[in-house]
Amino acid sequence: MISVEEALECILAKVPVLEEEARPLVMSLGQVIAEDVYSEVNVPPADHSIMDGYAVRSGDTLGASADHPPVLRVIGEAAAGRPSVTVVTSGTAVRIMTGALVPMGADAIVPLEDTDEYVAGVKNQNRERKSVTILREAASGNYIRRAGDDIARGVLAVRRGTVIRPGEVGVLASLGRSTVLVHRRPVVAILATGDELVEPGGPLHEGQIYCSNCYSLAAQTLRCGGIPKIIGIARDRPDDLAAKVEAGLAADMLITAGGVSTGDYDFMQDVMAANGEINFRTVRMKPGKPLVFGTFRTGAARQRLVPHLGLPGNPAGCMVAFEEFARPAIMKMLGYQDLGRTAVDAIAESEIQNRGDYRFYGPARVERRDGTYYARLIESQRFGVLTSLAMANGLIVVPEGVARIMAGEKVRIRLLDALNQL
Repeated sequence: MISVEEALECILAKVPVLEEEARPLVMSLGQVIAEDVYSEVNVPPADHSIMDGYAVRSGDTLGASADHPPVLRVIGEAAAGRPSVTVVTSGTAVRIMTGALVPMGADAIVPLEDTDEYVAGVKNQNRERKSVTILREAASGNYIRRAGDDIARGVLAVRRGTVIRPGEVGVLASLGRSTVLVHRRPVVAILATGDELVEPGGPLHEGQIYCSNCYSLAAQTLRCGGIPKIIGIARDRPDDLAAKVEAGLAADMLITAGGVSTGDYDFMQDVMAANGEINFRTVRMKPGKPLVFGTFRTGAARQRLVPHLGLPGNPAGCMVAFEEFARPAIMKMLGYQDLGRTAVDAIAESEIQNRGDYRFYGPARVERRDGTYYARLIESQRFGVLTSLAMANGLIVVPEGVARIMAGEKVRIRLLDALNQL
């Protein structure tokens, strides 16, 4: 039996970062960029106005106030996408819209609010006016965004290894990119084992249960960026299990649920030993102790290595083990550098017992009150009870050797949901 750290280290050592692929920009959200992107353009490409108003020479507004307003002659208009060709000279102004290019000769924008075009707070829509009265001085550069202010031509705009969020999508689009090179999403084959399992939607007979593990694991895979491929259910026969495993080896990773204990009908370790390699068999944690990891070789000359994670069959233990091991493995394949969940310290609101020298993961409800986190263990702590995880937004992690945490003591929490969902 090995520690959680040893198990995770072993798994990550066998899991590669996947190769690159070009993806449409919006479809790359959540993936990791696999190239340094340098800007080939200035963003913005030219000086433009960030206010509706008048493009002027700042020297013409010196000392301007409501008591001493200079009056400038309006000689044209500049709109976004339709720049003015008029040159601003001393004593003149060009009416300008937000986003329009600054006309030659102008070095400042006077917003409409600082002109007589605003009467009692209402914009005068008369665009035929021949003059404008300036009510406030405008310094050089006033309300002008210079070319390259956001991104200058030639600079590194998005660094390789960055996770693409909406902000990165916007930056890349502003550079004219419609596609981006990213590490591709891993395809994860998911297989459940057991004669008692029935696919949801079918009739349920005596002694049978619906197979939830395939679907919870597929949802977890999807949530952390993988592409789930449900293989289905393997019956408790070595030949059927071996055939289903073989079908799953077309994926980048195989995850199975059940068949990893030492019962008479638990054949997963036999199939792995006969067709692949076993790296470890049990982990010092609960739930999730009966967990097997190894690799299968497939493809031409059996050169391609497919990592296989055999999770326990009980639903809660299956999901906890995925969280601890499969999730970081999938994220490494995606090219992520930070593989862990957000962890915080919280105040325990109930007693937590940890029997045996194991690391305990307890589904918990976490709340934040007055800047402090509080965690309450979900009442039903029988490890096969799936609803305990459905009600949880965090996992209480109790280290090996700690037998009890009393209410009011500090406890470490692995958050399962984003902070703004708490």
